[in-house]
Amino acid sequence: MTESHEEQDEQIPTEKSAPADRAERGPFDASEANPVRPYIDIGGIKVLPREGLNLRLEVEEKTQRIVAVGLDYADSTLQVQPFAAPRSTGLWHETRAQIRAQVAQQGGRVEEREGPLGAELLAEVPVSAEAGAGMRIARFVGVDGPRWFLRGVIGGEGASSPEAAEQVEDLFRSIVVVRGSAPMPPRDLIPLSMPSTPGS
Repeated sequence: MTESHEEQDEQIPTEKSAPADRAERGPFDASEANPVRPYIDIGGIKVLPREGLNLRLEVEEKTQRIVAVGLDYADSTLQVQPFAAPRSTGLWHETRAQIRAQVAQQGGRVEEREGPLGAELLAEVPVSAEAGAGMRIARFVGVDGPRWFLRGVIGGEGASSPEAAEQVEDLFRSIVVVRGSAPMPPRDLIPLSMPSTPGS
């Protein structure tokens, strides 16, 4: 009896996880985005500029490739990464299981809950010694789209204040994922590039 119970625990769902209104309210696929909006083009994603938004690119030192986009907004940070995904199955269920394991390994605590974007993780992660060792709260959100998966990590006010959370969730949902038609293995990071704004 116990064995079959353990096996069930290991079976991670493979269906896509996304808000029911994703196609209307985002995050959007490139084919769903409004073509006349003045997006900042970062390759694999496009971001809608808004008052008070500051954009940072996270670059891997060794390869010099851009591995994530950091958005500072509403006293919060939102780190986003777009990944290639299969057409019919999603990656968020599996990714959540991996994040839970990583956080536990770091000595943190994690709780799964239902948020406005679907299932999300609220984690308390130990901060490095230089910040006067303590715990940092982070929200891990994810949405499976057509042939892509968008992962976000929310820190700062957006992880604890409902008002800031709403603004950051709105920012996350305004993102457009540009998957492109080139074949890519699932879980590969969709290439990101230096930002270009319309007319620049």
